[in-house]
Amino acid sequence: MRENGKKQKIAGAGRSLNLLLWFTFSVFALILVVIFMAVQGLLVGSRYREQTLSLMKEANAEMTEVLGAAEDVSLSVWRELRAVEEEYEVRFRLMYTDGRSVFSDGPDDENYPDIAVTLKNIFKGDATEVILNEGSTLAYATVVPIGGQPCFLYLTSSLSRLNSLEGSLLWLSLSTALFSVVLAFVASGFVAMLITKPVTEVTEQAKEMARGHYDLNFKHDYFCQEISELAGALDYARREISKADAMQKELIANVSHDFKTPLTMIKAYASMIREISGDNKQKRDAHAQIILEECDRLTALVNDVLDLSKLRAGALKEPATTFNLSELVYKIAGRFAYLCETQGYRLETQIGEDLYAYAVRERVEQVVYNLIGNAVNYTGADKTVKLRLFAKGMYVRFEVEDSGKGIPEEERDTIWDRYYRSSETHKRPVQGTGLGLSIVKSILISQDCPFGVESELDHGSTFWAEFPSPPEDRPAEEQA
Repeated sequence: MRENGKKQKIAGAGRSLNLLLWFTFSVFALILVVIFMAVQGLLVGSRYREQTLSLMKEANAEMTEVLGAAEDVSLSVWRELRAVEEEYEVRFRLMYTDGRSVFSDGPDDENYPDIAVTLKNIFKGDATEVILNEGSTLAYATVVPIGGQPCFLYLTSSLSRLNSLEGSLLWLSLSTALFSVVLAFVASGFVAMLITKPVTEVTEQAKEMARGHYDLNFKHDYFCQEISELAGALDYARREISKADAMQKELIANVSHDFKTPLTMIKAYASMIREISGDNKQKRDAHAQIILEECDRLTALVNDVLDLSKLRAGALKEPATTFNLSELVYKIAGRFAYLCETQGYRLETQIGEDLYAYAVRERVEQVVYNLIGNAVNYTGADKTVKLRLFAKGMYVRFEVEDSGKGIPEEERDTIWDRYYRSSETHKRPVQGTGLGLSIVKSILISQDCPFGVESELDHGSTFWAEFPSPPEDRPAEEQA
């Protein structure tokens, strides 16, 4: 129950990639529009105020110049000041420090005495100009001398145009934002669908592969490189899993057959001893010998399967030692002497003297024995097997050559698989479990030893493996 609840929780926690992409793109577009509106409002307002203040300063400069050139404050001077006022679209007030207008006909409808007090307080310091921003009005003031006493030249400009402009920009921005968001919704939905469609296709095919259907074809021509790489990786996994599945089924079938045959023999001969040959010592011993041989065969099969499993799992961690590989090869070749004496086989050896290797001796012995046994089983009618051992750089190379029919090029990668059987059928003088070359491959890979096979049809095959020389025998630059 707990496991089911966990699975339901995991399933419910997921969100559609399509929806996430659509939502993310839409929110991103909305945020961009909002940021644009805020920045636009700040920039427009700031820029408008700067330009207005610049015009007021220019108007103030011209008015100051007019007042400086005039001998007295006359009507003509006032008209010149009014002309500057109209040119720059500002309002001006020339007043004494108590707020009274210098011109008798100047406007008196504002609280200029209070403004004069404010300006007087500000100009008590080192200020040469005053800028006031109150609500929708921007003011600029300087001190000019009139008739030997200081006066305030006070200019104001309305910011009502700015407010109107900001209002127009706000509506324009809102309209643009609405259009942009709608467009972003549509575009993000299309892009999300474009991205998620191949992902959905790959996911569905992966589910089919998980159900055991390997006759699939993951496309590699998607518009997105990452999805194409994912499809390629899944296609590679499909091929490897399909191969492993076929090998597993073959392994089960072969192991079952190899276990079944000796068990059947053991049972049959045990029954014969009990029912027929129990009182006949000669027959009983013969039947018992067959039972022992089949038990040995079962033991060898079990040991090979266990060794292979341990090697594949990396469970065999054995220390490497330095040993005389030449003596080991001579010793193993001697085990096949009975075939030379009883069945006419020939072992031709070219083994260099006192060649040492640095590896796990027991595993190297397995490799050499299995390679020689494999060559004996597949050699040609001349029953000749050639063994060679010689130094090659930092390695000692061991070669086994047979005179058989050779290995087709398309089968050279599969001969190392478990239970590989050549299409060639003949009686095998060396009984094996079908795991020999697979064990050889696993041992050599675990010890980082190069290996391979060279073969030519109708001219035999040469299996080779290279074992590292002891460290002291390597060149000086390799010991560093």
